[in-house]
Parts: sequence; structure tokens; C-alpha cells
Amino acid sequence: MKPRIYIYLSEQNFARLHAAAGRTGKTLSGIIDEALDDFFNGARQDERESAMLRRLDRMTRQFNRIEQKNVVNGEALALYIRYFLMVTPHLPSDQIDAARAKGDQHFDQFLEQLGRDLQSGKRLLQRAVDDVIAEQAEFFTEEDLERLHQPLPETSKREAGHA
Repeated sequence: MKPRIYIYLSEQNFARLHAAAGRTGKTLSGIIDEALDDFFNGARQDERESAMLRRLDRMTRQFNRIEQKNVVNGEALALYIRYFLMVTPHLPSDQIDAARAKGDQHFDQFLEQLGRDLQSGKRLLQRAVDDVIAEQAEFFTEEDLERLHQPLPETSKREAGHA
């Protein structure tokens, strides 16, 4: 025979306990016994910790990818600024107002283009990086390299020489 205990619950927990018993088809004592067993064994805690560790690991990988992309963006911006400062000549004071007006116009065009690219999903920098990074399929295979170094057949040499 199982020992009997008397406990006091808040109204809210008592209502929740009755609702859980109705949904699961378990007795009030069964639900409390399972909860105490989980509490003392820590089984549920281990499951929760494991799930949290998986989520943290996924978030860490995502953060690392974001950080890597931000480094590329920062380096690209720094390179552009350095280039811009190297090639932009100093203007005489009487041309500064006209240059500012032209700069404002170019900046407005830049913002419009940026808005269009962001809405369309185009990623100019990513496309540029993709263009620079070579895929394995873009390289010659060993068979291709061997064919390049093989001499032409004799008939092809004679035909090439007579033409």
C-alpha cells in the first residue's frame, strides 16, 4: 500500500491539476507522483538542458556566420572609403556648393537603388563574393588535364599542316 499524504495547493494549481487529469486520463495522485519523480530524478531537467544546449549551439553557429558576413562588409566598406579618399581631388572653394548638390543627387540615387535591391532580394556583395570564390566544378578534372597534354593524332597534324 502506498503512503498517503495531505498537501495544500493554491486554487490556481488545484484547477490546473484537475484540468491536466481530465486531459491525460490520469489520476491526481498519478500526476503528482510523476512530477515528484521527475523532480527528484532530474530527468526532465536533463531533457530541457539538452534542448537548450542544442538551441544555443545552433544560435552560436548562426552568430558566427553573421559575424563573418559583417567582417566582409566592414572590410569592403573600408576598402571603398580608402579608394574614394585616394582618388577624390580637393575642390576649389567656388565649386564646393555644386559638388555638394551633385553629391546629394548621387546619394538619393544610391538610396533608391539600395531600396530596390533590398526589396528584390538582390545581394550585390554576396554575388561579388560568389563570383570570386571558385567551385570545385569550375576546375579541370584530372582527365581534362591529361587530354590537354596528349599530342594530336598524326592525321590531325598533317591536316593542320596542309591547311
